[in-house]
Amino acid sequence: MQGRSPIDDDSVLMRWMRTEMNKLNDGIVSERKSLAQLLLEERPKAKTKAGKDHFFDVVALRNLSENLPKNLYDRLKLPILFFFDSQVLDSCYLNDIYALEALQTLGEISHLRKMQQGRMWVGRSIAYSIMKKYPTVVQIVMG
Repeated sequence: MQGRSPIDDDSVLMRWMRTEMNKLNDGIVSERKSLAQLLLEERPKAKTKAGKDHFFDVVALRNLSENLPKNLYDRLKLPILFFFDSQVLDSCYLNDIYALEALQTLGEISHLRKMQQGRMWVGRSIAYSIMKKYPTVVQIVMG
């Protein structure tokens, strides 16, 4: 057939990958709430991109409230989002200065790390370790 790209064309593969990544991201919270808001809720939750409820681990929220300064309660939006970039295979980034401040206060990320051009990059293993330590409070966005 003339005028049509072969099935193995890179653009076809990229469209398929975007579709699959969007499916993976359906569980990402779309209506992030502050730590202060979540602490007031009996069953802390937020809506995902798919419209479902994402319930927060109360123990993890309590841990944050006990270890973070009160001035972060209203500014820290949860869940904390790490973004994977398909062009950078071994790292991911934060783009939220308050999330960085919270993770530094908790000792999860060094105070030597700074935002550059609106992003702070870490190895994926660090992001996974943080996510495991604070269940439901950290999510990874595929990009």
